[in-house]
Amino acid sequence: MQTASTGLGRQLCSLPTRHIQGATRALGTVSPDVERPKLIYISSTAPSHDRLGHPECAARGAAIMDALQANKLTPDALPGQLLSIQDFRRATVDDICAVHERSYVLGLENLTKSGRVDIVDNAPTYITGTSFDDALRAAGAAMTLVDAVVENGSAQQPAPAGFGICRPPGHHAVPKGPMGFCLFGSICIAARHAQQFHGLKRVMIFDFDVHHGNGTNDVFYEDEDVLFVSTHQQGSYPGTGKLADVGSGSGEGTSINLPLPGDSGDSAMMEIFDEVVGPAAQRFKPDIILVSAGYDCHWRDPLATLQMRSSTFHRLSTKIKALANELAGGRCVFLLEGGYDLKGLGESVSETFRALLGLNSVDTFNADLLPDEPKDKVRRVIAEAKRIHSL
Repeated sequence: MQTASTGLGRQLCSLPTRHIQGATRALGTVSPDVERPKLIYISSTAPSHDRLGHPECAARGAAIMDALQANKLTPDALPGQLLSIQDFRRATVDDICAVHERSYVLGLENLTKSGRVDIVDNAPTYITGTSFDDALRAAGAAMTLVDAVVENGSAQQPAPAGFGICRPPGHHAVPKGPMGFCLFGSICIAARHAQQFHGLKRVMIFDFDVHHGNGTNDVFYEDEDVLFVSTHQQGSYPGTGKLADVGSGSGEGTSINLPLPGDSGDSAMMEIFDEVVGPAAQRFKPDIILVSAGYDCHWRDPLATLQMRSSTFHRLSTKIKALANELAGGRCVFLLEGGYDLKGLGESVSETFRALLGLNSVDTFNADLLPDEPKDKVRRVIAEAKRIHSL
């Protein structure tokens, strides 16, 4: 496989030419003792994919970038540790069709050519004149991040993490169409890319969005090589993701759905990760971990009633990266999904960055201000999940 130097800094040892534009081939072989970056990210915030008054709006991307700047979580502030890929190729129609039906993909392309802001499902999911290209760029960013983390790992050092600050989100999009603010399933496309281009056969997808990632679950429901694990609020949109939904055919047992009762928070997430998510990963032994990072389970978010704190995402991301280091050579990629309170979103992504960079949390929120968690109900969910999946 060809590798490239992209002007992102001397510490970025090798990036593949497949998705990065304007690259020149690197000379020679990178010494294994050269320090790799800790985190590589892409910002593809789609400012023109926007609808007045809609929660999934362009202000989300701006809020994240402002929070990272305010917290000095930038390549300039952390040279060699944090790197940004600026120039990358969007996904092709063929890339998208590894997950979605071609008739849907081409139909969406034609629909966006009108340039109007149209509603395409009852969530409501909207499109603008740039939405098709924006969705291709989001999927391309996901594929590029897979390339980057794979190329920058070694036997001596675990791969850096990747984070895609990309819109529109993707985990609700089903093979035949859009759904739930989502157009293309970027994380599914990244998973297929990891398998087909890098030979990473066993992919784990962990989705901590407050809403069940039904599109992702549908794509891989019969696939034994993709472990899908979802924590989400019980009874929330779209009403899928029951404990008993475990996959079918050769994929039976590789879908683990964990519906949490309302008011579940930090304690519930840590317990369910330690008792279900981690052990499931240990048994599956993934070659890469992909994360649908939905921050709408934050206590400030207006679309649901879970109560994760900003620091919850620091602890959770630390656990995910440790799991990736142990099982998958460090390879893990986070992709933005939900998160609709701008303050909570910016804080939470910043806390995720801090965790992946090995920095301490700076969240000082007083958890005593939140309602008590329904610990007995959470324990029942955990016990039933462990019984169903023999964990």
